[in-house]
Amino acid sequence: MDRNAINAELLKNHDDFIARLLVLPNNKRTASRNGKWTPAQHLEHILRSVRPVASVLLLPKWILRWRFGRPDREPRTYAALVQRYQERLATGGTAPARFAPSNIQAKQVEELATALQQVVHSLTHRVRTWTETDLDTTLLPHPLLGKVTVREMLFFTVYHVQHHKRLVERDAS
Repeated sequence: MDRNAINAELLKNHDDFIARLLVLPNNKRTASRNGKWTPAQHLEHILRSVRPVASVLLLPKWILRWRFGRPDREPRTYAALVQRYQERLATGGTAPARFAPSNIQAKQVEELATALQQVVHSLTHRVRTWTETDLDTTLLPHPLLGKVTVREMLFFTVYHVQHHKRLVERDAS
């Protein structure tokens, strides 16, 4: 998937996630099922997850390469990245505390949705400034996956929101 396709998926998947949340009545937005996160908490978690990705893409590539090195393996495909993430979840992987949501009120959902849309638009704008080669030769740290290329981090971001949309749909029914 090239950067244009990644950007299209980022926009589509986040818009779909937000639309799914916004059709929920207020009482469902903050209702927890079986002690799981509420839909509003999923929204905040996604926002907390996307912000650092958008921010790090502002840094000069040489700083990222100096800090995290260069890959010593072939880049993963989207399917391989998703499989690796699912394996990590299956072995008990969870969101680190800094990505865990707080107690979100129903009235905050629209504000958080707007913030997420803005961050995703910023992210896609920043992705356009990276070459295809740079996406595969620059590493970033991921809390569950270890060091991943920028392209793999973007693959994760594309998939991650879909994963949480499915969780919202499962728990809101």
